[in-house]
Amino acid sequence: MKSNTKCIFCSIINDELKAVRIYEDSLFVAFMDRYPINTGHTLVLPKKHHEDIFTMDDAEIGKLFLTVSFLAKGIVKALDAKGLNIGQNNGRAANQIVPHVHVHIIPRYNYDSPNGRWPSRNLISDEELDKIAQKIKSSLTVNGIKIN
Repeated sequence: MKSNTKCIFCSIINDELKAVRIYEDSLFVAFMDRYPINTGHTLVLPKKHHEDIFTMDDAEIGKLFLTVSFLAKGIVKALDAKGLNIGQNNGRAANQIVPHVHVHIIPRYNYDSPNGRWPSRNLISDEELDKIAQKIKSSLTVNGIKIN
């Protein structure tokens, strides 16, 4: 898989940096956000480096969002979320921090935004991320068969 060695996400894909993964196949990887907006905040990204969605072809985008949909269903089920936000930023003006296509899956709970604002981001320990990831992994099924 060709990657950009200066890209932090490519370093995670290549196992040069640690991440708490919940899913991986030949095209995509999903891992827990270390600074989550909410419990279960997950990033889904293509293994092939693309700085933004404009350099991906339609088939790649379609497969990415099928993967996002699959994972979102498992996350909501595992964490008993009451809703979720799916976000994908492109370019600095859109607040894209890491220049590698990625989609945020952010579970939402009835208690998390009494004032209508996003919850505050907090650093989460690897141990806590592992516990959340295990719950999510245990809920991921295809045709009734667990995949992890």
